[in-house]
Amino acid sequence: MDGTTHPTTAPVLILLGPPGAGKGTQARMLEEQFGLVQLSTGDLLRAAVAAGTEAGKSAKAVMDAGELVSDDIVIAILRDRLADDDCARGVILDGFPRTTVQAEALDTLLAETGQKINAAISLDVDDAAMVTRISGRFTCAGCGEGYHDTFKAPATAGVCDKCQATEFKRRADDNAETVAARLEAYHAQTSPLIAFYQAQGALARVNAMGAINDIATELGAIVKTATA
Repeated sequence: MDGTTHPTTAPVLILLGPPGAGKGTQARMLEEQFGLVQLSTGDLLRAAVAAGTEAGKSAKAVMDAGELVSDDIVIAILRDRLADDDCARGVILDGFPRTTVQAEALDTLLAETGQKINAAISLDVDDAAMVTRISGRFTCAGCGEGYHDTFKAPATAGVCDKCQATEFKRRADDNAETVAARLEAYHAQTSPLIAFYQAQGALARVNAMGAINDIATELGAIVKTATA
């Protein structure tokens, strides 16, 4: 890129939702359907550090010191990434913004190229059901097949359906207390964002407790309208 800021009408979408709501899965489906590019904060930071960009060097110094990367650095990394050619058809932001201060900084950044948030889509979940959904997950230690205490137990208790292994494992943070705490933190952090984008007229809400394909259909309709 030549570093010049060019006006663009590329759509910018935001996916809001707590851990386990399916943001990653739905973002990948939207990428395929609409040719959009998913941008997650973690991936952006890692790529910028690996590429050795100025913003990446700043981020690396902060992370090496064990500190949190500032909003200014994240915005600088996002500015660089949005200038890449593959973002010309539009992007889906996952994991950013997390606060209204970040949302305001993002609006300022997008205004530089005549862009705006076309839609901030909240994947709404039932907290109690999410605790059950996530805390019941476990996998076969042999082949990695996924199971669930309630929804998908092995046909023979203690034996993997696929490889007949008898050892299973659970993620340390997939327990009811941790999941409930993550949901509480998410709601506290994101409630102001819901109001922020509602005031802009950009908020859309989707019930994320249904079947994956049904959610994808609803999301697709929202994106189609927002990017028309």
